[in-house]
Amino acid sequence: MTVDDTTSGDGAQHSSDPSVHATPHHEVDHTAEPTDDPLAIRLEQLILGADRRYTPFQAARTAGVSMDLASRFWRAMGFADIGQAKALTEADVLALRRLSGLVEAGLLSEPMAIQVARSTGQTTARLAEWQIDSFLEGLTEPPEPGMTRTEVTYPLVELLLPELEEFLVYVWRRQLAAATGRVVQAADDEEMVDRRLAVGFADLVGFTRLTRRLEEEELGELVESFETTCADLVAAHGGRLIKTLGDEVLFAADDAGTAAEIALRLIEAMAADETMPALRVGIAFGTVTTRMGDVFGTTVNLASRLTSIAPKDAVLVDGAFAEELTRTGDAPVSEARAAEEAAAAAERAEKEGADGEPVPAPRYRFGLQPMWQRPVRGLGVVEPWLLARRGTS
Repeated sequence: MTVDDTTSGDGAQHSSDPSVHATPHHEVDHTAEPTDDPLAIRLEQLILGADRRYTPFQAARTAGVSMDLASRFWRAMGFADIGQAKALTEADVLALRRLSGLVEAGLLSEPMAIQVARSTGQTTARLAEWQIDSFLEGLTEPPEPGMTRTEVTYPLVELLLPELEEFLVYVWRRQLAAATGRVVQAADDEEMVDRRLAVGFADLVGFTRLTRRLEEEELGELVESFETTCADLVAAHGGRLIKTLGDEVLFAADDAGTAAEIALRLIEAMAADETMPALRVGIAFGTVTTRMGDVFGTTVNLASRLTSIAPKDAVLVDGAFAEELTRTGDAPVSEARAAEEAAAAAERAEKEGADGEPVPAPRYRFGLQPMWQRPVRGLGVVEPWLLARRGTS
């Protein structure tokens, strides 16, 4: 298919001919091309709940949407170019009507609707691939000799589909409720987008060397174990996993104490697993811009740089993060100050005796050790602090 140089508001190119289905490939194709394989068609009908009825142009016309807007919606959702094949269903028409209806009603601007389509498409595409690769593949192993995998796939999908669909909606609602709660608690409208967060990167040390030494299956198992451990620990201790990058994860937390606890737990978990390489973590605290579930800005860049210079099995934080920990009482201003406070508390306890009500010394969760100032590419000179656990948590 040929596409001319017409550019829309979302920066993409589209055909000026409404009779041509202008849906260039997304960066990654998430939707298979139409097929004539009988089992594939039966599975598609089962999953979509409808038969193929429309070409892309017919679907757009039936939905009352311009071909240009329909193409942008489909592209944003990650659907492959299917030309004018009759491969779309009533559900595709309904989806177009819903998105365009939100725009027409003024509930969403057109760029916002495109963002909704893109974020939903990217997230669910990864989810679907993940489920097929790690879940359905194992379950569809032939249960008896002589049976093919395809012979058990259809009834299996038929049983799983309604359960997985309901579970997906449940998890999405819970996540939406949590995200909405964080937004409405923001101090002002500006903070809803540009927020002060603790952002951390956790990076496996020597991963490149491992890729040359391990078999592909072993490497995949290691990455999956690493990502699972990180996801569980981040969630359990009140943080949010922003994304995984194979040998690295990016997480965020609303306060420095939560991020510090997560970072140290990650270090401890990896150190306790003999199959895992060493880990290093860098955290920064400051204003962060959030877009489509990701985080951006100088704070994120600084956290990444701190990770790259952190010693193995250690956590480096920036000055703003260290200051925030001391402000909240999670760490002492200095170890000398902490020692003075402990000595003063012991002296008061001795003077007041058994009948008094001594005031205990502050109990700090974390300790901070200043490191040498050093230049960091693109960010100037920074003074990292080494974070450690202090006492019992």
